[in-house]
Amino acid sequence: MKVLKPSMIVVLVLAGCAAHSAEKGKKTMFEQDTIATSKGDLKITFVGHGTLMFTFAQKVIHVDPVSREADYSKMPKADLIVITHEHGDHLDSEAVAAIRQTTTTVVLTPTCAETLKDGVVMKNGDVQTVDGIKIEAVPAYNIVHQRGPGMPYHPRGVGNGYIFTFGDTRLYVAGDTENTPEMKALRNIDVAFLPMNLPYTMSPAMVADAARAFRPKILYPYHFGSTKTAELTKLLADEKAIDVRIRKME
Repeated sequence: MKVLKPSMIVVLVLAGCAAHSAEKGKKTMFEQDTIATSKGDLKITFVGHGTLMFTFAQKVIHVDPVSREADYSKMPKADLIVITHEHGDHLDSEAVAAIRQTTTTVVLTPTCAETLKDGVVMKNGDVQTVDGIKIEAVPAYNIVHQRGPGMPYHPRGVGNGYIFTFGDTRLYVAGDTENTPEMKALRNIDVAFLPMNLPYTMSPAMVADAARAFRPKILYPYHFGSTKTAELTKLLADEKAIDVRIRKME
């Protein structure tokens, strides 16, 4: 990766709207970061929770679009939609339908394909090039936290995280997972989104452990609910090579 622009810009994605829709209670103003790659700028829009939007090479990529985070009837139409797993805060058929066009490609897990048809199905470990973007499916699962004995919140082999290659920049969206061996074995990750809310995903200590292992240049905790992000920044305060950025991703 050639250059990382640290500037954070607050932008209006929905023109002429206030910060929140009084009618629906959904955000209409989103933070956005821009990162330079070898093939042009990558714009990251922080929609909320586990929901993101990327704009790259004139393509709009939605990750886990859900209606509770935005009014998708007013969001940019998708060239690519990527779904990490089947839980309702990540898979929302209505949100997908609102931004899906006849030309839109949907990348999803085998379980999600039971709900959304006509998608590109990727299992853990699969690698595909979709609309010119290389996508790698990384296992996303719980090791420690469970609903009950033998019942992890996210079983192994079901959910995906995804590594996107944008020019010379590798961006990892982890999905709902803990600090798994597969995650910690990753290398050459420029930007990482790691979930941080107990008991469903990771504690700040788990996120810090993973970050120290695979060392992303930029780390965004996301899907963090009421978890105190200051705990993570404190844990990684001595890691000057890891730029921890906090955005509105409760």
